[in-house]
Amino acid sequence: MVDTGSTDRRVVWHPFTQMADWQRQAPLVITHGRGCQLFDESGRGYLDGSSSIWVNLHGHQKAPIDRAIRKQLRKVAHTTFLGQTNPVAVELAERLVALTPDRLTRVFYSDDGSTAVEVALKMAFQYWQQRRPDPRPDKVRFLRYDNAYHGDTVGAVSVGGVDRFHAAYRPLLFESDEIPFPHCHRCPVGKQQPTCGLACLEPVEQALQTGADRTAGLVVEPLVQAVSGIRAMPDGYLSALAELCRRYEVLLIADEVATGFGRTGTLFACEQEQVAPDLMCLSKGITGGYMPLAATLASDVIYQAFLGRYDEFRTFFHGHSYTGNPLGCAAAVANLEVFEKERIIDRIQPRIRHLWKRVRARLERHNNVAEIRGRGLMVGIELQRDPASDTAYPVAAQVGNRVGRAAQELGVLIRPIGDTVVLVPALAMSKPQLSTLVDRVADAIEQVTDEQAAAPC
Repeated sequence: MVDTGSTDRRVVWHPFTQMADWQRQAPLVITHGRGCQLFDESGRGYLDGSSSIWVNLHGHQKAPIDRAIRKQLRKVAHTTFLGQTNPVAVELAERLVALTPDRLTRVFYSDDGSTAVEVALKMAFQYWQQRRPDPRPDKVRFLRYDNAYHGDTVGAVSVGGVDRFHAAYRPLLFESDEIPFPHCHRCPVGKQQPTCGLACLEPVEQALQTGADRTAGLVVEPLVQAVSGIRAMPDGYLSALAELCRRYEVLLIADEVATGFGRTGTLFACEQEQVAPDLMCLSKGITGGYMPLAATLASDVIYQAFLGRYDEFRTFFHGHSYTGNPLGCAAAVANLEVFEKERIIDRIQPRIRHLWKRVRARLERHNNVAEIRGRGLMVGIELQRDPASDTAYPVAAQVGNRVGRAAQELGVLIRPIGDTVVLVPALAMSKPQLSTLVDRVADAIEQVTDEQAAAPC
C-alpha cells in the first residue's frame, strides 16, 4: 500500500506552504467527502470550514452536479473553443448574462480567478487603445487597493497589495496606483461611523481627479476584501465608488471570484448596492467546487471596441487551452440549476443570521479578538496580543497557524490568514453544523491564546 503522506513529502510542492515546516509534519490526507464533511485515510471526518478554500457551495457529492458531469462525459470531455463552440458553454454563458447586471452581455472563459482578472485587465487596456470614435491611448494604468489580492499571475499580482505574498515579485510587475481600502476598524482617514460621511472615498476621488486621464480601470472586490482577512466595506461605499468611476471615465472591474455565488448573502455582491460594473470576474464557486473554470463578463460597449476587419487586428489576442471546457461548464450549469430549484439564496438567510449570532456569542468579548468582520457566510476573526493597543502577535508565534492545527484536532478544517481566523462554510452547512464549526474554532482560539499568554515574552 502506498504511503501517501511520505510520498507527498518526497515529490510534491504545495502552494502557500513553507515546505521546511511541511517536511516535519504528518500530512492530512483527504480521501473523500460527503456533504459538508471531508474524510481522511483513516476514515475520520472533519467539517469543511473553508469550503475547500472557498469553492464548495452545496457540499461534496452533490447529486445534480455529479449527474451533470457524468452525462457530459458520455459525450465529450473537452474540445477547443478556438474556432468552434459547444452547447454547454453557450448555455452557461446565456445563464450568466441573465443573472449578472444588465450591462454585462459577453462571457469570456478561462481557468481560475487569477486568469479571470488577467483577462479583465487586458480587455480594459486594449479597450481604451482602440475605442471608437475616440481612443484614449494614455489610459494605461490601474487603481488598486492596499492589501488587495486578485490572484497569482503577473498581471493579477500587479494590482495586488499583500506584501507578504507579492513583495518578492515587484521587479516583474507593471506599475499601478494604490488607494486605501475603507476598513472601518482602522479607518484610512481617521474617521468613525456613523458620522464619517464615507470620508474614505476622498482618497479615491483625489486619485481620479489627478489620474483619470491615464487610468484604464479600478479593480475591487465588492463588499469584502477576502485574502486581506475578510475586511468589509461600509454600506454605501461600493455604489458611491461606481458613481465616481462613471464620472471620471474609469472602468470598474469587479473581482467577484471570492464574493460571488452566494457568499455574501446575494448571488453576487454587486447586487446589494445595485452596482453594474464594466467587467466582472467569476470563478471559485462557479462550478459548485467541482471543476476549474472562470469567466470574465464584459459590457457591450467594451465588446464593440474589439470588432473590425481581420486586417485591423482588433481581436482580443488571449486564450487558454481549456477555455469553455464542457465538463466545467456542465458542472456550472448544474450549479446554477441547484441555486434556482432549491432557492439557495432564500434558504441561506437564516443560516447567515445563525452563524453571526453564534460567532458573536462565543468570541465578541474574548480578550484577544480585535475584530469580527465580514459579510454573509464570510467571517474574519482577527486575533491580537493586545487589541486595546492594536498590538499584534509576533509573526514567529504563528498564532493563526496554531489555531488551524488545534481546530483540526477538534475535527474542523479551516485556513487562517495570518492571525485572522477565517470561516467560509459551504452554503449548504446546516445550523447545527455551523454551531459545531464556531464552537470548535472558538475552543481552538481559547486554547492557543491561553498558551501564548502563558509563554515567556
